[in-house]
Amino acid sequence: MAKVRWIGPVPVEVPELAGRIVQPDEVVEVPDARYDAYVCQTANWEPVEEPKEPAAPRKAAAKSTRSDG
Repeated sequence: MAKVRWIGPVPVEVPELAGRIVQPDEVVEVPDARYDAYVCQTANWEPVEEPKEPAAPRKAAAKSTRSDG
């Protein structure tokens, strides 16, 4: 999970965080996939900890393409 700081002047309710009330200067964890949606709002959110590097995708086992016929 990534971390961002609310830099707005008053508390705000964040529906995406289960309706949590975030206080001014409070740091909260946000889903890595949604990090950019917060930090692009530079008047409201400040980056604290960027998302971790995504794990390498797992390779699926190879399927047999053998056909009898």
